[in-house]
Amino acid sequence: MEKNKRKGVLAGGNWIIDFVKIIHCYPRENALANILNQDSGNGGAPFNVLKALHQMKVSFPLEGVGAIGNDEKGDEIIRQCSSMGIDSRQIKVLPGVETSYTDVMTVSETGRRTFFHYRGANAFLDTADFDFSFSQAKIFHLGYLLLLDKLDELGPDGMSGAARVLQEAKASGFITSADIVSEQSDRYTTIIPPSLPFIDILFINELEAKMLTGIDLFDTGGMVSVSEGYRAAEAILDMGVLQWVVLHFPEGAIAVSKDRKKIFQPGINMPPELVKGTVGAGDAFAAGVLAGVHEDWEMEKNLLLGVSVAARSLIDSNASGSIVAWEECLDFGKSLGYRKCAENEDIS
Repeated sequence: MEKNKRKGVLAGGNWIIDFVKIIHCYPRENALANILNQDSGNGGAPFNVLKALHQMKVSFPLEGVGAIGNDEKGDEIIRQCSSMGIDSRQIKVLPGVETSYTDVMTVSETGRRTFFHYRGANAFLDTADFDFSFSQAKIFHLGYLLLLDKLDELGPDGMSGAARVLQEAKASGFITSADIVSEQSDRYTTIIPPSLPFIDILFINELEAKMLTGIDLFDTGGMVSVSEGYRAAEAILDMGVLQWVVLHFPEGAIAVSKDRKKIFQPGINMPPELVKGTVGAGDAFAAGVLAGVHEDWEMEKNLLLGVSVAARSLIDSNASGSIVAWEECLDFGKSLGYRKCAENEDIS
């Protein structure tokens, strides 16, 4: 099938069940925090992105690839995929292994999250588990780099498993995109670069961009400087990304193309009382952008949809429960308006 005839999104990587707990504060060690409310839901890049796209009522097919355990959590993932019409035939069930899960501690006043993650079945996902001849989707999205043990391993030639997977996806005719997990480590500069020459669109946040490039994106007021964001994105493009680096942060998002086109999209002006949690907001943003990429929209409109879908996701404590049809997401963002740019110098 010709590339321009391809249709759908295939998302692979971390399949997780999130156990979200709303707490009154984040405690010091040996101290106590009260759990005010708790919920469970989808987690991980492919699960979150595909569910967001389903909630957005996109018209194209959705497919998943990954690994789960033979347990209740794995059964719940397959059940949800079935209910949403997500093709889960490439999600493998591994006997004797537990499905990955994350305990997400969300502070009620700020919405800030802290993650306690059990890697489980995702740690065993390997290159052989991806069969791109099985799919005629237009986009392949992989996440999260740095949270997939086998795919993060470097071979003698310096290639990671993720790089091989993305290389195969490119050779099979997919538009490729990828996302990174935020972790406190020095692995960014060794594990991430081998994948970049096979990624058309890289999603990254301000903390990950700093870890990858060494560029501090924050101004003296603690906000992201758009000009420094542009500089970090250009540095990442120079590492090999094929088309776009898309950098998202609380104040908005920027995109820089290989030919150095620069776009800034302010975030939605969300009233604090509407925000129930920020779990999955980055994946909701990615889903919005990828929906536009699939429809061949201009990147300006893709970013607008991305921040609008991300804003809708904030209304629920879990990742995707409050996301609505994509047209409604755009209307929601427009009704609230967009954040002021503050000091963010040159946004042209």
